[in-house]
Amino acid sequence: MTRLFSLDGRVAVVTGARRGIGRAMAEALAAAGADIIGVSANLRDDDEVAVAVRALGRSFEARAADFTDRAAVHALGAELAGRAPDILINNAGTIARAPAAEHPIEWWDRVLEVDLSSQFVLTQSVARPMLERGSGKIVFTASLLSFQGGINVPGYAAAKSGIAGLTRALANEWAGRGVNVNAIAPGYIATDNTAALRADHERSRSILDRIPAGRWGRSDDLAGAAVFLCSAASDYVSGAIVPVDGGWLGR
Repeated sequence: MTRLFSLDGRVAVVTGARRGIGRAMAEALAAAGADIIGVSANLRDDDEVAVAVRALGRSFEARAADFTDRAAVHALGAELAGRAPDILINNAGTIARAPAAEHPIEWWDRVLEVDLSSQFVLTQSVARPMLERGSGKIVFTASLLSFQGGINVPGYAAAKSGIAGLTRALANEWAGRGVNVNAIAPGYIATDNTAALRADHERSRSILDRIPAGRWGRSDDLAGAAVFLCSAASDYVSGAIVPVDGGWLGR
């Protein structure tokens, strides 16, 4: 049974790998046997995620990429396609908070570029060798706001709703060609993106009151779902948006 979850011999690209959820996913995949190509805006070869992956006996290569720069993402995609990785985790993302009526259009454009458009550009390139050989695993990081509208984050809600649709669209085209496309929807996880919410005592309490698990999530709560969706255990899972939210959506 454990072989179902083994990633021995696999090469995984993880974007947004420097910290938070991306780092947790990279380390989980390495623990399952995968070598990691990590990508983040300022990732270095000696960052903590690189050290942790190598301590698990796997290789780690760092790539720095600005996901607001379409040309840079195209170049990254071409390079990674040449490596023909087995796994792609699209986790890079950003968020901007302001009421919709005052939300700067520049913020909207930046969030949509990083959280949605760059995801498609990179996936399109990396998926081509997967489709040619007839195997591959692609996992997007969706959100609770793939299902809900949120407050003061119109660009983020639009982008993450788009990620859910993109996941299903690609799954429809690629499942029959051996490439599984799925997404993980994290709940309220204690990362940099939720620091402002956790600092607001009333908002934090209202969030915790709705989570049946009674706590904020941790980045490593995403590890099991990531390994599952990247392994043979999920070979008949396609187009799924898997919530990891402490029960939030079931409330």
